[in-house]
Amino acid sequence: MAKGKAKGPKGTKITLKIAKNSIRISFDGGRRLDLSKMGITTFPNCILKLADVDELDLSRNMLKKIPSSIQKFQKLRWLDLHSNQLEELPEEIGTLQNLFYLNICDNKLTTKSLPEELNLLKNLRILNLGLNCLDSIPTSLGALNELKELGLFDNALTTIPNSVKKLPKLKKLNAKRNPFTDSTEQEEYADSIKRIDKLYLVQEKDLCSSCLRTCQYERDKLNKLKDMTSSPSRKLSFPLLLTPNSSAKDNQEWRLKDKHP
Repeated sequence: MAKGKAKGPKGTKITLKIAKNSIRISFDGGRRLDLSKMGITTFPNCILKLADVDELDLSRNMLKKIPSSIQKFQKLRWLDLHSNQLEELPEEIGTLQNLFYLNICDNKLTTKSLPEELNLLKNLRILNLGLNCLDSIPTSLGALNELKELGLFDNALTTIPNSVKKLPKLKKLNAKRNPFTDSTEQEEYADSIKRIDKLYLVQEKDLCSSCLRTCQYERDKLNKLKDMTSSPSRKLSFPLLLTPNSSAKDNQEWRLKDKHP
């Protein structure tokens, strides 16, 4: 005979002391509260006493809900909630006017659970909505005129609104692996990353499983390409390059272009 309803996993209890010890200084001098990979199942209310931080990382936990009290983090510029179990976002998220980075990738968000107030984040530069359950994108996101990077990959999208595709500062749009109905749109997003301006180095242990698989795949492709183009049995010789004043000095530019760091 059943004794009662099965309880979900008991999450880690975050105390104010733990939270204070989890504050880091970011590369630009901001204060970052890093509570990622802590096994948290419920938003820790104690961190509301640290609402003056610039960055908040709650990624790779088991959160299902973000409370309306998130609005207390008015200084927040960077919010990472990826790889949780979020089913909704509070409309109060639209009050975070300083936010320029928002990552809510790899959750359980649907189109209906996206608050319309997202379009109030006028300073947002990077928005990642990938790996969710979105079947459409609100046209109101076309109001994010400062947006430069948008992740929509691995959803259930059949189209993307023109108001979003034509955002004036958008440089990178990743909408891979969506069931687009228009064949032209499928081709357009088959290779949807337009341009990458910056390279960020991270350790493998800090990547979510999806990102790690992608990086490993790209690394394997690069290694295969190197194997195909290299010829170890043949040693290249450039005797004229040993003489700085030789005619070869004028022909070294191509070596610099092809040299990889």
